[in-house]
Amino acid sequence: MSIRWSVLALISLSTRPALAAETSFEYCTVCHGANGNGNLAIRAPRIAGLEPWYLKSQFAAFRAGWRGAHADDAPGNEMRPVAVALSEPQIDRAISYVGSFSPKPPPITVKGDVARGQQLYAACASCHGAAGQGNESLHAPALAMRTDWYLATQLRDYRAGLRGAHADDPNGQQMHAVAAALPDDAAVNDVVAFIDTLR
Repeated sequence: MSIRWSVLALISLSTRPALAAETSFEYCTVCHGANGNGNLAIRAPRIAGLEPWYLKSQFAAFRAGWRGAHADDAPGNEMRPVAVALSEPQIDRAISYVGSFSPKPPPITVKGDVARGQQLYAACASCHGAAGQGNESLHAPALAMRTDWYLATQLRDYRAGLRGAHADDPNGQQMHAVAAALPDDAAVNDVVAFIDTLR
């Protein structure tokens, strides 16, 4: 059992009654770092700066079992109990708390062929925007200024069916199809390396 899982198990199981009384949700920073700017040491992505509507949709996905239910999705398996432990009003308060964070640019950790990544990103731009700015009406979050290793991990999870495979998750299924069209793991790194340039 990882240190992060031990912490999350404690939060989501041992202190469930305490969650009901929690008002500031500092426990988000236990994994996601100070001001939600990520914690590379335990592979927890930056959540500061995420759009409130996207956070809401991901909490819903975890609670519904669309995310974090696949046996091979260890990080998702860690986040899902946290989402399930929260009521809808608590989720709204958690999202408001995350919205109070001061985002910092995440470190660049993914290397790839930026020119090839730019070509491959054309398929992404139709939803996520040419500058990676996102589009709420298409349920496409911003990609610019996101944690690059996390983006690469999620693309690989979509390709492998660890995410986006649930029949009731049309947006996830769309991402699964787009990610599956990437020819290899190197292409994933190339796309993410290009996204890093959108800062």
